[in-house]
Amino acid sequence: MAQLSFDLYWSMRSPYCYLSLDRMLEIERNHDVMVNLRPVYPIAVRDPDFFRVRASKHYRPYNLLDTVRLAERHGIKYRRPVPDPIVQNLATGEISEDQPFIRRITRLAQAAVRRGKGMAYLDQVSRLIWDGGTDNWHEGEHLAQALERAGLPAVDLLNEVEADSDSLDAEIHANEAAQDAAGHGGVPLMVFDGEPFFGQDRIELLLWRMGRNGLMPR
Repeated sequence: MAQLSFDLYWSMRSPYCYLSLDRMLEIERNHDVMVNLRPVYPIAVRDPDFFRVRASKHYRPYNLLDTVRLAERHGIKYRRPVPDPIVQNLATGEISEDQPFIRRITRLAQAAVRRGKGMAYLDQVSRLIWDGGTDNWHEGEHLAQALERAGLPAVDLLNEVEADSDSLDAEIHANEAAQDAAGHGGVPLMVFDGEPFFGQDRIELLLWRMGRNGLMPR
């Protein structure tokens, strides 16, 4: 039987993606399945008016409450990033046109995917940003050191996101189009055999579906 695989659509700004990370790595570690990471830009980049116009007034307060208790439930080190990967006026919801942080880390994720190291990248860089252990994660050698811990050539990747940004963005936009075609625009989104599973609370359902299709332990 051929090895099973599923696509994983992921935003580097999503706390729910980060809070699913350990379970995603566990799936890859314990089951004979390939996780195809497909980085996408967050809704704040794709739809800059979302937080200013379309999001409910309850969206952010509930998100802050829910992610803290979810981290507590799973025993995950968690704090909102300092700085936030998205440059945003939280009082008005306005998103800056200039987004250096999220573009850099999303392009780095896609560059890691090119090298077959997407999940290793998430394992190191997502923790750097979200686990609360590092302020100003975007400065100094923090990102470079995280890349090296992931087994990636830091200098090469950092140069690549500068020199090949258009090509990397084209690949990211192709991921976004595939995500939309799969039937959902949220993250984390797992797509197995054409069937979408949205949200970190659908991981067990994904495992059940793959088990019905012959998922084997490693």
